[in-house]
Amino acid sequence: MGHCPQDGRGAPDPYLGRYAARTAGMTASEIRALFAVASRPEVVSLAGGMPDLAALPLETLAAETSRIVAEHGLTALQYASAHGLPLLREQICEVMALEGISGHPEDVVVTVGSQMGLDLVARLFCDPGDVVVAEGPSYVGALGSFAAYQAEVAHVAMDEHGLVPDALRAALRQARNAGRRVKLLYTVPNFHNPSGVTLAVGRRAEVLEICRAHGVLVVEDNPYGLLGFDGRTRPALHSMDPENVVYLGSFSKTFASGLRVGWVLAPHPVREKLVLAAESAMLCPPTLNQMIVSRYLATQDWQGQIATFRENYRERRDAMLRALEEFLPPGCSWTEPEGGFYVWVKVPEGVDTRAMLPRAVAARVAYASGTGFYTNGLGSRRMRLSYCYPTPERIREGVRRLAAVLEAEPALARAAAGPGRRARRRTPAPEAV
Repeated sequence: MGHCPQDGRGAPDPYLGRYAARTAGMTASEIRALFAVASRPEVVSLAGGMPDLAALPLETLAAETSRIVAEHGLTALQYASAHGLPLLREQICEVMALEGISGHPEDVVVTVGSQMGLDLVARLFCDPGDVVVAEGPSYVGALGSFAAYQAEVAHVAMDEHGLVPDALRAALRQARNAGRRVKLLYTVPNFHNPSGVTLAVGRRAEVLEICRAHGVLVVEDNPYGLLGFDGRTRPALHSMDPENVVYLGSFSKTFASGLRVGWVLAPHPVREKLVLAAESAMLCPPTLNQMIVSRYLATQDWQGQIATFRENYRERRDAMLRALEEFLPPGCSWTEPEGGFYVWVKVPEGVDTRAMLPRAVAARVAYASGTGFYTNGLGSRRMRLSYCYPTPERIREGVRRLAAVLEAEPALARAAAGPGRRARRRTPAPEAV
């Protein structure tokens, strides 16, 4: 009797033969699967990218939300346009102007978080078998969206200055020679998730020129762009080539992630199709949530609030880097982000971060294994550590626990090899960053 696939509760799945073929690419994210474990109070979670909301003026927000419902409840609690509220779209253009973008409110589409914007873009452009080029490693949510539409992700190498232009040329040339159609370049140029590195300003025009020459649309995912620890903003890719860049923005990192308000800024023909796709997916984004964000932008010092977030995250980044230097064993290395939420750690040869994770959780610390950020099996010697949510004291303790687990791994590997036998030496594939 053959194996019968099971549902999430362990029971046989009676609907197996009825699903669409594209569901074969829908698999559980390693990172999302960590949330239940990482939320336990005894576990120091360095895994999730949850923003720290403690600095928000919660009492003021509560009063403003109450006022919206009391004064505009018949609008706030009603259906609205899939395009998004006109006033909020104007305000979004003011936010994007900080990064040099000259956008028009008509070309902004409000979405339920930027993740939905990414999913809509993938729906519009990706046919089964199409290729999307993306940094290696890349944001796990993007990999999931592209897999859901049966697109293949070709990872492009990064270094400490971000996406490597020559590697991008090589990937596009290889796809063309193989008769494959590359539809998109997906990139997180600022304070990359998961690596923490930033695409050098001097490389940005070159990357855009390469994509335009090959007829590849650029999808710029930029949730962290205003969170540079030096207060500087880098020019958005969209500001440099607005006709060949679709820009994804979000209030999740600069205001409140639970409101799920993001947006897409797209060339006008793409915008029209995005609105139609949004209508079919959700009818409209939540009106009340949009009005809360709009009122916040109109009445609060939102740029000052972002400056507060930057300072809080800079303090936690510094605590993370100090703890890594103090505790991690020889053979480890890591990136030093200039903004955002993440540090990307390389562990010594012979350590598999995915295999090690259960032992780390048993030691009451969690991280995200690097394997979740690739589609080609790489990342086993990498881990993403998030410093955005824990306090500096918790970060230090979490890294101390993690270091103890790392130091024990070689002995465990020797024991697993058995007496009188040498552990098999695995030569890992080269990994970027």
